[in-house]
Amino acid sequence: MSMYRRIFCGVLGMVVMAGAARAEEAGKLEEVAAFGKNQPIGMAVASKPNRVFVSFPHKEPFLYGLTEIVNGERKPFPNEEWNRYDTTKPESHFVNVQDLFVDGGDDLWVLDSAPGAAGSIFGKEGGAKGGYFKLVRIDLEKNEVARVYDFPDLAKEKSGLNDVCVDLGHGLAYLSDPGQKAIVVLDLESGKTRTVLQEHASTLATPGFKLSYEGKEMVDGEGKPFSSNVNGIALTKDEKYFYYRAINQTKLYRIETKYLADAGLSAEELGKKVETVAETGVCHGMVTDAKGNVFLTDSMNQAMKYVTPEGELKTLVTDERLIWPDSLGVGSDGYLYLTCAQMNRLPKYHGGEDKVSYPYRAFRVKLP
Repeated sequence: MSMYRRIFCGVLGMVVMAGAARAEEAGKLEEVAAFGKNQPIGMAVASKPNRVFVSFPHKEPFLYGLTEIVNGERKPFPNEEWNRYDTTKPESHFVNVQDLFVDGGDDLWVLDSAPGAAGSIFGKEGGAKGGYFKLVRIDLEKNEVARVYDFPDLAKEKSGLNDVCVDLGHGLAYLSDPGQKAIVVLDLESGKTRTVLQEHASTLATPGFKLSYEGKEMVDGEGKPFSSNVNGIALTKDEKYFYYRAINQTKLYRIETKYLADAGLSAEELGKKVETVAETGVCHGMVTDAKGNVFLTDSMNQAMKYVTPEGELKTLVTDERLIWPDSLGVGSDGYLYLTCAQMNRLPKYHGGEDKVSYPYRAFRVKLP
């Protein structure tokens, strides 16, 4: 072998090794915080500066509903009083924090969703008892609540509001509602809502589609399989596209926000604007980055995946600790943040035996 060829091969080898190192670094899961037996549900990350928020449903053991993670520790947010459980003053206290979202202006939105019909959040039919729902906007410069929306016109006996995205350009919030099998569109000025894409093919779970983990179907003690209609949602950073999907099916859908904003479109006309993006497998939560990638949880494969702007499905990281990865946030530090809810290991789906691997955790992984 000539000297020049040896030099070329050596340089090529170093380039390959450097590329492999970068790939390994990009796929490394890092723990951000541990929460003991408190199950994390919501996740959001603000950018000015990089601030990480995690929410928890109201169930024992209970500490706080909404927290900011500071040096790996939970701090009640925006203060202790909002996190003091008090159902006599739901307008000024968190009841059951479900989802978080940081908008384009860097305000934090908190969906406080407590469905009245047991399990309606997973797509069951509504019951006689109405639930409680509010959406809270928090000014992150002042760390103060700026406005509370209480959904006066929502069908609370049927609804199970699950996730939220806020489109400042159109002055709207979009909320997934597996209970009503629909998307709820909230006008941020008036506080009024519209229910759209109700029982459209894109918002429905596939009949008979069962989830199976670690060799066991996810079925409760009454023999009812876990099932959720439209659940995970995401909004592109330019607020042009709204992505959504049900858990119990395998496709990712999207629609342009200009159509969701057009109250003059009929249900049939709006339904025709829906696009099928990709086959992605089972997913619970989604978020987008500035490049237009859509990140999706993949609990059945203990992985995080993403769909590129070109529609390619790629794997970001696979790790045995990714047990029901649920909610996501994109940081300005170049990381994707996520929580793991371990829903599939709850006693409800194991004859009363707790299979959760404690502590519950939040993680981060480098963006591609």
